[in-house]
Amino acid sequence: MKIAVIGGDGTGPEVTQEALKVLEAVSKIDKFNYTLNPLDWGSERYMRTGEIIPGGGFDLLRQHDAIFLGAVGHPDVKPGLIEKGLLLEARFKLDQYINLRPVKLYPGVETPLANKTPADIDFVVVRENTEDLYAGIGGFLKKGTPDEVATQTAIYSRKGCERCIRWAFEFTRKRNNPKGRRLTLVAKTNVLTFGHDLWMRTFDEVAKEYPDVEADYNNVDACCMWMVKNPEYYDVIVTTNMFGDIITDLGAMIQGGMGVAAGGNINPDPGGVSMYEPMGGSAPKYTGKNVINPIAAIGAMAMLLQHSGQPAAGDRVLTAIESVTGTKMKSQAAGKMGYSTQEIGDLVCEHLTA
Repeated sequence: MKIAVIGGDGTGPEVTQEALKVLEAVSKIDKFNYTLNPLDWGSERYMRTGEIIPGGGFDLLRQHDAIFLGAVGHPDVKPGLIEKGLLLEARFKLDQYINLRPVKLYPGVETPLANKTPADIDFVVVRENTEDLYAGIGGFLKKGTPDEVATQTAIYSRKGCERCIRWAFEFTRKRNNPKGRRLTLVAKTNVLTFGHDLWMRTFDEVAKEYPDVEADYNNVDACCMWMVKNPEYYDVIVTTNMFGDIITDLGAMIQGGMGVAAGGNINPDPGGVSMYEPMGGSAPKYTGKNVINPIAAIGAMAMLLQHSGQPAAGDRVLTAIESVTGTKMKSQAAGKMGYSTQEIGDLVCEHLTA
């Protein structure tokens, strides 16, 4: 397995180092080989050279089996510039049309939802990752005047909807939730009567091919209520790019915060290259202090393994994470974990064989 590693900015390289430490340890247990290709893409390179990704960068990424990204963002760089130039460009150029976000409450992690346990918060959001408002279709008329008009057009294609929905049905079947297989489409068909009508019709048609999966529907506002009130209702959610962006942040909060949330930008097609990352930002104020929480980055590495041919190793890492959060860590907040960043990585390695 050949992995491109983009440590990124701020504390990104610190949490990446712990994820790589766990990768090295689990590779010895499960006996697989890998090579790493570290890339200095991020804000520091941009400030030094004026480029976010060098020429031929995406051709280089296509030569890898997977990409691991620490975090990007720097206080001296305009917000969103690196994120758009690196994250969004990778999603589009590498056609990473699935954004996969497990929403799982680990043992010992505090959730803001009263009386909810790890048994209640364990679902997955499948977000379409290459269309919708993120396509960048729009513009200005009479910009800077009192008559200014701005447009931003959401784009949905039958191909984009169907491949995401079909992947979600397959994933739900494979996940095989013992409580029952349920795939919930989250959209807003009562208001967004064109694009989301396409989503609904496509969902209904594909659902006929999966009689073993319960096909369910929520309006997005109702979903936000039920995720807070009854998160145990959900098994797998499939949704549009914009709504997925919003509800996965809500999901991160109910699972204990950005410090534990991991995600994948996946191209599941043969030869596709996927990218895995912790959901938290670069947290520049903690840079170099060895206090940032690496659990999300280690969880992202577990996802990389699960979807890159080493599912047993990925599951082993997740089990170790649960042991560490459940028996060792005092908190998931930076500086309050009871251990340093490096010590958390060491603890996960120690629990890999438990």
